[in-house]
Amino acid sequence: MPEIVWDATLYDKQHHFVSDYGADVLQWLAPKIGEHILDIGCGTGQLAAQIAESGATVLGTDASADMVNNAKTAYPNLKFEVVDGTKLPYQEDFNAIFSNATFHWIENQEALVEGLFKSLKTGGRLVAEFGGKGNVKSITEAIKSAAEQLGFIDKVVTNFWFFPSIGAYTTLLESKGFEVEQAWLFDRPTKLISEEGMYIWINQFASHAFKNLDNQQAESIKNLAVEILKPNYFINGEWVADYRRLRVKAWKKA
Repeated sequence: MPEIVWDATLYDKQHHFVSDYGADVLQWLAPKIGEHILDIGCGTGQLAAQIAESGATVLGTDASADMVNNAKTAYPNLKFEVVDGTKLPYQEDFNAIFSNATFHWIENQEALVEGLFKSLKTGGRLVAEFGGKGNVKSITEAIKSAAEQLGFIDKVVTNFWFFPSIGAYTTLLESKGFEVEQAWLFDRPTKLISEEGMYIWINQFASHAFKNLDNQQAESIKNLAVEILKPNYFINGEWVADYRRLRVKAWKKA
C-alpha cells in the first residue's frame, strides 16, 4: 500500500460519500442473522455498523490505526482491529467477507486474494467494490499534465493505484480458487464537497504522487491540476470526480 496518512476526521467530514455509496454494495452481501462477517478496510466503521444491524457478528479491520481508533470510539459495541490486508491471520473463520473502496490501495493482490480465500469458510462469499479500469483517469492525467508543464514529470508518481478490468480481476480470483458469480464495471460520477473539493481530494487520496517533491513543488502541481480539471469537472458550482467502480461477488465453493 502506498505511504498515505489517513485523517479519519477529515475522511468522515469531507469524503463520507465513500461509505454512503458503499451502502448500496451491502445489497449484494445480504448479511444474515448469526453470520460471521469480515469487513476489510472498514475505515471509521459506518458500513460495519450497518452489517451488524442485520444480526451478523462483524469484525472490522483496517491498516490505519487512526481509522480503527475512530471506529472503536463511534461503535464501542463492535470489534475493530488494525490488520494489513495482505497479512490476514484468519483460517476459515468467516461466512462472508465485505470490502468497500479498499482493494485498489493494495499492491500485493496475490497475497490479498490468497488471504481472502483462506479466511472464508467453505461455502462463504466475497463481496467487494473498488476502483476499476479507468477510475479517476481525468485526475491522474491532470496531475501528469501539470507536472510536465512545470518540469517535474520525472518526479511525480501516478501508478500506485490498482484499477483492474473485469477480466483481469475475475481471472485472479479464479486462479486462487474462487468461483465468480457477478462482476460489474460501471461509471459513477461522484460529487465532491465544497469549492475546494478537488484540491482536498487530491491532497487526501493522491498524496503519494508527490512523495519525491518538496512542498512548494507539490502545491504548484496540485493547483495547476485543479485548474486543468475545472472547465470539465466543476459543474454548476460543484466538483465531480470521474469514478469507475468494479463490484464483484465470488464464492469459496470448496
